[in-house]
Amino acid sequence: MKFFNTEGPIKPELHYYIPVAQRIDLDEIKALIERQKYFVLHAPRQSGKTTALLEIMRQLNASGHYKCLYVNVERAQVARERIEEAMDAIVKALTHSEKINLGEQVIAGLAHAALDKGKLSALHDVLAGWAEQSPLPTVLFIDEIDSLIGDTLVSVLRQLRDGYANRPKNFPQSVILCGVRDIRDYRIHASREKEPVTGGSCFNVKAKSLTVGNFSADEVKELYLQHTQATGQIFTPEAITLAYDYTRGQPWLVNALAYETCFEIKAGKNRQNPITPDLIREAKENLIKRRVTHLDQLADKLKEPRVRSIIAPLMQGDEMGDTVQDHIDYCIDLGLIIRGPNGLEISNPIYREVIPRELTNITQINLEATVDRLWYINADGSIAVEKLLTSFQQFFREHSEAWIQRFLYQEAGPQLLLQAYLQRVINGGGRIEREYGLGRKRTDLLLVWPYDKDGNKSEQRVVFELKIQHKGREATIAEGLTQISGYLDRVGEKHGHLLIFDRDPAVAWDDKIFREEMTAGKYAITVWGM
Repeated sequence: MKFFNTEGPIKPELHYYIPVAQRIDLDEIKALIERQKYFVLHAPRQSGKTTALLEIMRQLNASGHYKCLYVNVERAQVARERIEEAMDAIVKALTHSEKINLGEQVIAGLAHAALDKGKLSALHDVLAGWAEQSPLPTVLFIDEIDSLIGDTLVSVLRQLRDGYANRPKNFPQSVILCGVRDIRDYRIHASREKEPVTGGSCFNVKAKSLTVGNFSADEVKELYLQHTQATGQIFTPEAITLAYDYTRGQPWLVNALAYETCFEIKAGKNRQNPITPDLIREAKENLIKRRVTHLDQLADKLKEPRVRSIIAPLMQGDEMGDTVQDHIDYCIDLGLIIRGPNGLEISNPIYREVIPRELTNITQINLEATVDRLWYINADGSIAVEKLLTSFQQFFREHSEAWIQRFLYQEAGPQLLLQAYLQRVINGGGRIEREYGLGRKRTDLLLVWPYDKDGNKSEQRVVFELKIQHKGREATIAEGLTQISGYLDRVGEKHGHLLIFDRDPAVAWDDKIFREEMTAGKYAITVWGM
């Protein structure tokens, strides 16, 4: 039986998959190879890059026009800047790959002499010898190139550049470098160099940069229908739409949601049951709670200063400060953010939820001893929102300074603290949908809480808008009323809660804390000051 793949390259005999030809321009890649170009293929992790390279390698070798070899150089990462150890590891990786993928040992015959001659140039010498002895033009795919560090990466790039002029008879006709980042964006801090080295300077023979995109909505549908055709189990149109909305087509997320739904959740494992939006929501929550590897690796990047310089203002809704373009490009290459129609934004709703939950994970644990969820549940099972926010006001007054200081992203402290508070209350029962982005001057939250009302299933939807007071209170409230009205209109609710955080330490808490009932057109708004 086939299944949805969440680990490593696709194996067509085991996995549902979208053919490589649909996801990248194979004709362009083959044309670049024919023209003897060296180029880059980059995309976020677990987007399908390795699967694409392996498939292209098989096609080129089957054509009878080239001898193509794929090599993953990640094993050399442990050598760090010890170039000789790294070259030894890379040459041995080439030897192993040649045996597995080509059934040959030409490189093995060259490797010993090249390493004895001098490991610093061993990669160049092996590739030169391989090209000279091959009856066909050689093509090399180097995967995980950006896993290499400092002097080692500089050495690899310069050895490839050194052989470039001798192609195709005495060096590979074409080389593809594959990684998360485009090589032009590398700033390599090498111990032997006085200044950071840019990837473009030591590999200035690059002709083009290509990328592997996310799945389209139609491709998500096509992938999920493969499971239906194989098992008879139906994905409802609403479930497919929700899966795409949650993931925005990020390949790993698309596969992981489906795998969790169809192969892990009890109801989904019953092939007689259709896959519904409720099962997709349950799968999404399971992945986040388990902190699966993909999401955990993503969250780990939040600790990096250059990532924080982008994500913090996004979460605050503020303008970006003196952030260098390299930091923006880095976050885009990681797949954390995209350039949307309204500027930079978090790539998809799952990442949008993971980021604040990861940043407040310890806070949520600490709140377990502070916040008793049952106290905020009404007799009919709904949440007593006013009671909850009144309690949070007091909590914020007494503890916010100490708790916010614990956050890595103190700039977004008030927003994060409220989200942690709400998450603790709704854990295991409901969900929070989040909207935030550069220049929005607010964070919008929609709390969705399912409960039984008079024996019937019902759903409570509560709108929150969070604003930091940057100007006078009246002006901030006026702006907030306009903004929350727009949000209420989009989600179809009539009442919302506008929370104003005054971070001026000179203002007394008695002046910061207030509650007012207001209206904005047809909408009733409760304004909470903190």
